Amino acid sequence: MRAATRGDVLDRRCHDIVPRVMPHYRAWMSRYGKVFVSWSGATPALCVGDYAMVKQILSDRTGLYGKPEPEPSILALIGNGLIFIGGDDWARHRRVVHPAFAMDKLKMMAKTMADCAREVIREWEARATADGERRVQVEVGGQLQELTADVISHTAFGSSYREGKEVFVAQRELQSIAFSAINSTRFPGSQYIPTKTNLRRRHLAKKVRGTLMAIIRERQAAAAKEDSGHGNDLLGLMLEANATDACGSGGEKSMTMDEIVDECKTFFFAGHDTTSHLLTWAMFLLGTHPEWQHRLREEVLRECGGGGDTEALPNGDALNKLKLMTMVLYETLRLYGPVSLMARTATADAELGGVRVPKGTMTMIPMAILHRDADVWGAGAGEFDPLRFRGGVNKAAAHAGALLAFSLGQRSCIGQDFAMMEAKTTLAMILRRFAFEVSPEYVHAPLDLLTLQPKCGLPMVLKLLDQ
Repeated sequence: MRAATRGDVLDRRCHDIVPRVMPHYRAWMSRYGKVFVSWSGATPALCVGDYAMVKQILSDRTGLYGKPEPEPSILALIGNGLIFIGGDDWARHRRVVHPAFAMDKLKMMAKTMADCAREVIREWEARATADGERRVQVEVGGQLQELTADVISHTAFGSSYREGKEVFVAQRELQSIAFSAINSTRFPGSQYIPTKTNLRRRHLAKKVRGTLMAIIRERQAAAAKEDSGHGNDLLGLMLEANATDACGSGGEKSMTMDEIVDECKTFFFAGHDTTSHLLTWAMFLLGTHPEWQHRLREEVLRECGGGGDTEALPNGDALNKLKLMTMVLYETLRLYGPVSLMARTATADAELGGVRVPKGTMTMIPMAILHRDADVWGAGAGEFDPLRFRGGVNKAAAHAGALLAFSLGQRSCIGQDFAMMEAKTTLAMILRRFAFEVSPEYVHAPLDLLTLQPKCGLPMVLKLLDQ
């Protein structure tokens, strides 16, 4: 069914991506209701389309609904870091990395985020003025990926996109391999067969580890040379945990080097991929809703200052005042959230909303469908309407916490404030210099390749504004 609909192209004003990314779930829910059981081989999967039951799963603090065991291809891409580990290991890792995402730290990162965005904008300005027309067509999706990769490299690892490029390029290919593996028939031990794909996956995983170790060794050498700490960014905090007994456990390191490498994989990928797609879809929506683009530009000029290539970059305090932009970003996450489907595994026999859930059952949460549930979001659930968030994210729907893009509970995304600040910074910089519209060449065919992205990129026509 998915293969049959993958070639469908949507009208660019249509935001119902479900027929493209998960048509089988919609068909099954229309036939069997919001909660039903399907089978993946010998493993039962409980699809949960009921918000109260979803909240019970995601808010659990006992470990009853744990993360599923990741496939080897997923581990090669993301590593066995915060996304997958559980229990005491998860608590230990989160305790180490959490200070890197504290709000006061994020406000200090705003300038770095703006500096990275300014480099991309300068390139667009040069292209727009090259022929005197003050406009240019740009495929912004790929450029935003490089921009967000540069930001996470600078802010979390003290490097740059250029230095970490091998990691990002390899992870892009590993993402395709992982998507294919997840959607293919597998059997125990199949990952060890020396197929062309398995050999390529191992080669890429080795390359990623080698590049990350080079970045790590460079930081360690700098710390040893200066006889100082490793720094207080994400990498520095993890290396300090490796070098010292941060948990008071009698000499045991808080993080091993293998754990640091896995977390580097996690944050290199998650720290740029999801944010780049948030920005891409936000620009798409603003490009197809010029009235909202105009409103956001007025807000940016009022709160962050005028346009032009000036040194007056947006700061954290100004970005926090961008209420309309926050609403637009939340609505973007609702309609085009980076992850369409979330999974948990019952670690013991459980009961969920009156349904008996045997140990080992997968619980599947179809977020793309839940975010379009008219019973929760109202009759206009399929429409782009940022004003639904004017009272805040918890008052936007019939259920508090109905926006699941960053998950819920203690396992919610640790980098959500980082992603929102980066998205606001970048959009503010773009809106001050350009008006933009979606190119006639754009094909509206959202593709779920582990994260939701435009199948053919996002070509946009950028018009340089007067300073």
